[in-house]
Amino acid sequence: MKPLPWLNPARTEALLDALQTRILIIDGAMGTMIQKHGLQEGDYRGERFADGCDAEHPHTHGPGCDHDLKGNNDLLLLTRPDVIAGVHTAYLEAGADLVETNTFNATSVSQADYHLEHLVYELNKAGAAVARACCDAIEATTPGKPRFVIGVIGPTSRTASISPDVNDPGYRNTSFDELRTTYREAIDGLIDGGADTIMVETIFDTLNAKAALYAIEEAFDARGARLPVMISGTITDASGRTLSGQTAEAFYTSLAHSRPLSIGLNCALGAKDLREHIETLSNVADAYVSAHPNAGLPNAFGEYDETPDEMAAILKEFAQSGLLNMVGGCCGSTPAHIKAIADAVAGIPPRRLPSVLEQAA
Repeated sequence: MKPLPWLNPARTEALLDALQTRILIIDGAMGTMIQKHGLQEGDYRGERFADGCDAEHPHTHGPGCDHDLKGNNDLLLLTRPDVIAGVHTAYLEAGADLVETNTFNATSVSQADYHLEHLVYELNKAGAAVARACCDAIEATTPGKPRFVIGVIGPTSRTASISPDVNDPGYRNTSFDELRTTYREAIDGLIDGGADTIMVETIFDTLNAKAALYAIEEAFDARGARLPVMISGTITDASGRTLSGQTAEAFYTSLAHSRPLSIGLNCALGAKDLREHIETLSNVADAYVSAHPNAGLPNAFGEYDETPDEMAAILKEFAQSGLLNMVGGCCGSTPAHIKAIADAVAGIPPRRLPSVLEQAA
């Protein structure tokens, strides 16, 4: 079967060209930056949700009308887009080549906590559009250095492989088909909003990821064109495995059939603890390799203490060892971390891909 053409050929070719010449910089944490604003319930509600219900969709009024919305960071795309745009711009000014949309929890599973499932498509489209506008504005000042929007698909709070009930190992609170449907709506929004790539991120359950990848392919087939797909898993603890039990190599092997643009790891661990697992991916993957770890491990107060210089020094060694094509930060990282990382890896050649992938690119 003939492969689908690129949905945005010029931008995809620009991304592929950039990947072949240097290590690209992914942005840092969104939640960490939002917390610095000290937003209150009113910020999350804005005018649209001021009375507790969605003024633009009165038919959705129901048990969620009086539900607290504070903490629903994805909703800020509709009520305080200036805050989200400010975070994107700060990372771009710090040196990021790629920014991730603020859509980590913009799925019906996650939005159900706030009774806002009807907003999924709108949130994802807005997330991509806000990031697109910020990238375009910065790119206009440096036309020789394109910036790219990563449309983020989060893992949801459910797992298709593991029972949430220790007394009933066979029980599941979701299914492959439920997740596929959940993801599809989000994916369509990201594409329509202007995302350059789609990233299935912070994967703790490979079956969830397979549902997301299936939905992505459905969306591409429906449009007759595709975007590059990025995959990023998370190693949950010192065991070196995902929550569903896979090593980094097994994780890659399970998803290699999707022919992703990149595969990598993020979250859960700091850069130092992630090193051996990134090396494993670098050794086996016929794809670009990405890493955006936490700024160290959380302390007793749930805060991250690794300084920009400390984090950058560790990731510089990754780059010098030929392990990286893309690098950034996850929980606890800030624009200062991203600037330090960008400075640290500047001029270091990117990881070379296996010849089979170089020929395909």
